[in-house]
Amino acid sequence: MSSKYSVSLAKIISDHSFEVIFTPRDTSEIYITSQDVNRPGLIFTGYNDYFDPARVQFLGLAEIEYLISIGEEQSQISLTRLFVNQPSAVIITRNLECSDFIVELAKKYEVPILRTSDTTSSCMSAIIAYLSVELAQRITRHGVLVEVSGEGVLILGDSGVGKSETALELIKRGHRLIADDAVEIRRVSARTLVGSAPDNIRHFIELRGVGVINARRIFGMGAVKMTEKIDMVVQLEPWDNEKVYDRMGLDNEYTDILGIKVPVVVVPVKPGRNLSIIVEAAAMNNRQKKMGYNAARELLHNLGMTDEIVPEEKELEVWHTF
Repeated sequence: MSSKYSVSLAKIISDHSFEVIFTPRDTSEIYITSQDVNRPGLIFTGYNDYFDPARVQFLGLAEIEYLISIGEEQSQISLTRLFVNQPSAVIITRNLECSDFIVELAKKYEVPILRTSDTTSSCMSAIIAYLSVELAQRITRHGVLVEVSGEGVLILGDSGVGKSETALELIKRGHRLIADDAVEIRRVSARTLVGSAPDNIRHFIELRGVGVINARRIFGMGAVKMTEKIDMVVQLEPWDNEKVYDRMGLDNEYTDILGIKVPVVVVPVKPGRNLSIIVEAAAMNNRQKKMGYNAARELLHNLGMTDEIVPEEKELEVWHTF
């Protein structure tokens, strides 16, 4: 899958400790733009109708042994079919030997050659996961991202509503800060959003009347985290006496972020409300809902307003059958 984003080959090499066998120019000037990777078995046999040169190509034990089995002349033809398409990079796994002919083709067609001691499957899995994050579709939202009891909570709201103060109180209660003010959100899969802070403002919190503080230096390394999956959104808004707020939470409400539906709760703000405890409760309640338990449904069942059996009662019924 092509992406409008890119990551430099130099960063990939640094993050995965690849050995550079050949590069046509500085690796910081070479960019990878596809999240997908490939093992070039088909193109070795002459079928290249759907070959994508933007993909990183892997030469593992199976590919190398196949080239050896078909003889030197035919293997050179097969390798030429690969390199003439100028793939973005070729990675040789298991520290397998790179033949002089491969290096000659790499020089001729300006294809970077890397090598790793990892197995092909493990290296491919690592690169796919890595590229899915680095090349993911992304947006930046004004808000705060915190990890609360293992749940990634994105706190949104107008400026001055109390997002940073809530995050500070959550940190003091043992939770962790990911980003304040600007949250970079990436869609790393069809179901998952991951949030992080821009490098230049990571770990900083702005508190009106106090100024900017560094959460990592004040509260320690245990108070911050680099990235976190976004499990829910808490929308803070000034209390409106004319508005009717949900008091049951029977059904989830959702907001759309990069095409993914994320549970959202609206929390009205007014003096006397402890927002950090409310966010804590919302995070733990969201986790319970994901595990199949809904407190509002249990309450309605206890009041005789619904015949639906709550999960605990379902478990008891199962045990009674033994």
